[in-house]
Amino acid sequence: MRRLNFHHLHYFWAVAKEGNLTRAAHSLHVSQSALSTQIRTLEDELGHALFIRSGRSLKLTEAGRLVLDYAESIFALGSELQMTLQGAQQDIQPLRIGAVATLSRNFQENLLRPFLGRAQVRINLESGSLEELLERLALHKLDVVLTNQAVSGDGQRAWRCRLLDRQSVCLVGPPRKGLAPFTLPVDLQQARLIVPGRSSDIRSQFEVYCNSHGLSPHICAEVDDMAMLRLLARDSGDIALLPAVVVQDELLNGTLQLYAELPGIAEQFFAVTLQRHFGLGILDELLNPS
Repeated sequence: MRRLNFHHLHYFWAVAKEGNLTRAAHSLHVSQSALSTQIRTLEDELGHALFIRSGRSLKLTEAGRLVLDYAESIFALGSELQMTLQGAQQDIQPLRIGAVATLSRNFQENLLRPFLGRAQVRINLESGSLEELLERLALHKLDVVLTNQAVSGDGQRAWRCRLLDRQSVCLVGPPRKGLAPFTLPVDLQQARLIVPGRSSDIRSQFEVYCNSHGLSPHICAEVDDMAMLRLLARDSGDIALLPAVVVQDELLNGTLQLYAELPGIAEQFFAVTLQRHFGLGILDELLNPS
């Protein structure tokens, strides 16, 4: 049996990702004709067609999808090996973290606090969509992804999803000096609310709560970004629906007051990793604090 040409396999992987020969050739800095030749050579080596043309796009055949699965694993493992051995040769340990853009900044800071100021650690923190970050994790360009959404593995990716924390969701607002305590669910009906956007799991849980109590509170703002939600909670004078950790400083200094915890509603925080062939001590320390 002929040995597999990994150079050809990388070209195939690039074309499969782009779905277009021209764009793949441009990203690889080769001519379209040269790239097409390399793909045909790989098909000859494997004895199967890997693509079928669909208009201007290329679609994977059944064999092509199988080869892509193997290519993803091969290149991810190679990237892991390279990054692990490079890290072992350095005095400073890199910790590469991806966090979904909507995740509480306070939660992230609290999680990273034990590593701040540590001379032997260099933290690289990226934000983005969950899909973008998982793609970078799959290529071992990140060590962990922090998210408020549970992630399950599939046939291609063996994600490991770990629950880090569970925070109660609260109603917070300006101090109620001289007013009676806020009472659930009665006072909620008359409240002006700032709430997370409809894509948020918190929002979904809140709507279930309102429906079960026959409530239709006045929603004056919907905000996806927790940092912006924090600012509006602090400055608007309205009542905000969020985990207390988002406004922990404002609650501590008295700028905001916790009116009530909503029973049965919580935000969960997860860490997503890939199975590693080489352990990463600093990552284990992050995910398993003593």
